[in-house]
Amino acid sequence: MSSVCVKICGLSTEETLDATLEAGADLVGFVHFPKSPRHLPLERGRELAERARGRAQRVVLLVDPKDALLSAAVEALDPDLIQLHGRETPQRVAAIRAETGRPVMKALGIASAGDLRALPAYAAVADRLLLDAKAPPGADLPGGNGLTFDWDLLKGAALPAGTMLSGGLDAGNVAMALARTGLTAVDVSSGVEIRPGEKDVAKIAEFVAAARRRA
Repeated sequence: MSSVCVKICGLSTEETLDATLEAGADLVGFVHFPKSPRHLPLERGRELAERARGRAQRVVLLVDPKDALLSAAVEALDPDLIQLHGRETPQRVAAIRAETGRPVMKALGIASAGDLRALPAYAAVADRLLLDAKAPPGADLPGGNGLTFDWDLLKGAALPAGTMLSGGLDAGNVAMALARTGLTAVDVSSGVEIRPGEKDVAKIAEFVAAARRRA
């Protein structure tokens, strides 16, 4: 059985980054989005990304980035993967991938079966898809809201290999989420926090262990 791929997103301190790496997470995420409580200035992101170099895949999360921000983020963090968490079209995803020369993961909000219709167009241009709970109307954040979606919507869906599940996951439900969806990759942010933006070392270790303990 292949091991579960785990991403911890929204890291902002050396302590929690080190805990994530020691727990054996595969991907570490750094958020550059001023509205987010997990926002990191690019220079701070540079320091943390360098600390993680060679120990995990480093992901920079951007929301509808303009070309200038893309260039600045790639220069600062030298990411292994760019995560797009806004309203980027498939054409924009393809353009960003071409312009930066970096693999791209596109996050898509899911609330109903109809939301799955967008997946093939994005799967054709992105290196990985991330399925998150769709943000409520009027929400400031496109993700990281601690909400789950109905995992049964994914039953029978043709999902690309490596599709990552996100949205309201924590150590208590991640094994069930993996079993219900059949996916083998998960992403967590708020589920390992004490409060928005403040990660907890113990919760990080518990989440990674719980994801890898799945039946």
